[in-house]
Amino acid sequence: MDTTIVVGLEVHVQLRTRTKIFCGCLNRFNPEEPNTQTCPVCLGLPGALPVMNEEAFRLALAAAMALNCQIAPKTKWDRKQYYYPDLPKGYQISQYDLPFSHSGWVDLAADDGPPRRVRIRRVHLEEDAGKNLHDESGRGGESRVDLNRAGTPLLEIVTEPDLRSAGEARRFLEELHLLLTYLDVSDCNMQEGSLRCDANVNLRMARPDGTIAATPIVEVKNLNSFKGVEAAIEFEATRQADEFRRTGITLGGPGGEKQTRGYNAERGVTFPQRGKEEASDYRYFPDPDLVPVTVSAERLEAIRGSLCELPQARRERFRELGLSAYDADVVISQGRSFADYFEAVARQCGDVKQASNWVTQEVLRELNERRIAIDQFPVDAATLGTLLAQIRNGTITTASGRIVFAELLQRRKQQQPADDVEALIDELGLRAIGGGEQLDAVLEQVIAANARAAADFRAGKQQALGPLIGQVMKQLQGADPKAVRERLIARLKERTEG
Repeated sequence: MDTTIVVGLEVHVQLRTRTKIFCGCLNRFNPEEPNTQTCPVCLGLPGALPVMNEEAFRLALAAAMALNCQIAPKTKWDRKQYYYPDLPKGYQISQYDLPFSHSGWVDLAADDGPPRRVRIRRVHLEEDAGKNLHDESGRGGESRVDLNRAGTPLLEIVTEPDLRSAGEARRFLEELHLLLTYLDVSDCNMQEGSLRCDANVNLRMARPDGTIAATPIVEVKNLNSFKGVEAAIEFEATRQADEFRRTGITLGGPGGEKQTRGYNAERGVTFPQRGKEEASDYRYFPDPDLVPVTVSAERLEAIRGSLCELPQARRERFRELGLSAYDADVVISQGRSFADYFEAVARQCGDVKQASNWVTQEVLRELNERRIAIDQFPVDAATLGTLLAQIRNGTITTASGRIVFAELLQRRKQQQPADDVEALIDELGLRAIGGGEQLDAVLEQVIAANARAAADFRAGKQQALGPLIGQVMKQLQGADPKAVRERLIARLKERTEG
């Protein structure tokens, strides 16, 4: 039976604002001091009135535009009513029938063929709930509630069921993470809960008679890592296939109710939580304390004009500059500041491929070893670009360039001045020697001291040349190995002919 995995994602993203969405409490991750960033508004105390955070709405508009969504000229707020210990008001301020944006899309690069388009059903704003803290020791300890997060501005991004594998769902989430961090609308820190994901999963199976069977839709809740999203969907798809073979239960048939399940990352399994709610279960109605929001065309144009170059457009431009698809993706995937650094290096040295090689190898290795971001890197883009230009024009060799690079890192670590690359090259005695009297003198000395190796080379033993080159390079650290090889062969041939 031909089986297709069908996945739709609901992604929740905490926006990067100074204060919460409907009150003046600080919006920051603060698990060490629970229940200290609260007020009558986010606690839902009687008589407290919410006021919309304009910056949260602006960030939401920017994100929706980058996701190619249509922006509604008028939107409103609704109360989504349910009871849970971390929801102090007994309802969540959200958006239901008039979200501020809808009908967007994201293109995913495919392994072969054209990009896959994943449609965005809607993007809307809401407030986050608090956080339940459970004793997981197994000793039956108490549970607590931290309401610091209650009222945090939350962007919910809902896709259509267009994803067809666990790996594709992961790639979509990674691309979304990259896009939102480029825009600086969120830090998307999944460990802190700034980006969380629910996955709706079911299977469609073609029967021999041409009809389609579908398993009940399962919503897997609160996935907080790329790896977890992929693993949970893979497990759930396998579980549903096994369940269908065992019971034959299909969506819409007897026993085919939708379900909500959790995911145990340690065991790699999903587990049942409750039946899946429908919109009617939440008894939505317009929030009477908040006025509708209208958006002018002028404001939309101003926000659109403020958007940075988005990752996909930047990938394409880098490829037009001469980078391979792989190199462009490596640069882009490290984030906006890293890509800015690369571009500045490339402009300074005049060679995008050379800049890419150094930035994605030498620089990225140092960043990973030091566990720092590119804006903390001790060698600025202008200095590295100047160094690479010296390699490109033959002033120093690539090997000597690495020595200078290491010295730059060391001096910056010791807070010593090291901005003048050319002066540092001279100080270290690394200026390339490609010919002239000094090289000829060293060649003569090495040939004379290694008469047996020289004779072996003249007799046709090519491997005898290596030790001779090594001795020359040892004496002339700034020499170009290619130039040394060519000149050494020429001198040996001159001796043979003579």
